[in-house]
Amino acid sequence: MQASKLSTLTLAVAAAVALSACGKKEEAAPAGAASAPAAASAGNVIKIGFAAPLTGPQSHYGEEYKNGVTLAIEDANAEKPTIGGKPVTFELDAQDDQADPKTATQLAQKFVDGKVAGIVGHFNSGTSIPASKIYSDAGIPMIAMATSPVFTSQGFKNTFRSMTSDTQQGGVMGKFAVEKLHAKKIVIVDDRTAYGQGLADEFEKAARAAGGDVVKREFTNDKATDFTAILTSIKGANPDVVFYGGADAQSAPMVKQMKRLGLKSPLISGEMTKTPTFLQLAGKEADGTIASLAGLPLEQMPGGKDYEARYKARFKADVATYSPYGYDAARTLIQAMEQANSADPKVYLPVLAKITHQGVTSSNWTYDEKGDLKDGGITVYKVENGQWKVMETVGGGAAAKDASAAK
Repeated sequence: MQASKLSTLTLAVAAAVALSACGKKEEAAPAGAASAPAAASAGNVIKIGFAAPLTGPQSHYGEEYKNGVTLAIEDANAEKPTIGGKPVTFELDAQDDQADPKTATQLAQKFVDGKVAGIVGHFNSGTSIPASKIYSDAGIPMIAMATSPVFTSQGFKNTFRSMTSDTQQGGVMGKFAVEKLHAKKIVIVDDRTAYGQGLADEFEKAARAAGGDVVKREFTNDKATDFTAILTSIKGANPDVVFYGGADAQSAPMVKQMKRLGLKSPLISGEMTKTPTFLQLAGKEADGTIASLAGLPLEQMPGGKDYEARYKARFKADVATYSPYGYDAARTLIQAMEQANSADPKVYLPVLAKITHQGVTSSNWTYDEKGDLKDGGITVYKVENGQWKVMETVGGGAAAKDASAAK
């Protein structure tokens, strides 16, 4: 009986050991099988990070921007790219930074931890500037839409733009207001963001240098919609023009309230006002508004007509403002990887810094030592009968074209 129990116990232990061994083999096999495809995926898929406001009042900027990057990656993949002698696929990792600096830095660390090869974004200067430090520490290149001069003045080697800086844009508009609009008394309002205040600062410098008198400077914030108090104060100054540094979510209600209060001064602003959304929000009161936008008008861009047709076919929407620049940024990043024959940031970053790209927005997309575009142009637009019309174009790889030439 005892022997029988012992025999039974021995058999049970042996069976348990056997099952344990089998269990280990079964667990090891799937792990090995899973790791091989994962390794292959890591070698064949190159992730490009993207960050912009995809929710909230600035989401229309971010969505259109993202569409351009999406189209660029789809076009690149259709060309069956190879890097290091192996076929690769580019994959977009798009994230919503909500136009919030804190969220942007959290996403930046997430991108770094996820080992993305490069970043297109962020959109806002206020998000791009803090995020750039994190990407710089990790050695990851970023091509941002940010226009604040601070962005590329930090001494980082990884920061590049896809539009001209506020120094260029604000300078053009300040001079334009005085010399072309004959404005002597000027009022400036900004939203106190890195973008809005930076653009307003550059506008003020240029306007004063051209002989204009800035009689009043006010500020609001990027969430405000009621500007009655500010505008009532401005009306008393009787300005020739009012310049606003900020987004269309504020400039549209501002221009409506200006006209209701009887302010006859035209509103001047930057590229975040030069949007279809501004026209929709401001309605008939939009007429007379003047805004600048980096680069050439879409119809004058080297690849503008073809891009417009393909964008409409892909997204069933019109090109607004930012998508062509997002497209060129993504294609430039990919071109640098292909020319370097590597998606390793430390290998292709020097190539990106010296690149010459023939894109949609420019036939000569190149960077200076700071990461600013060398050949960025500025176009000035005016709303007439509910539509943005070209007034003047300066630079951008083409001879300057005035309104009569544009028409």
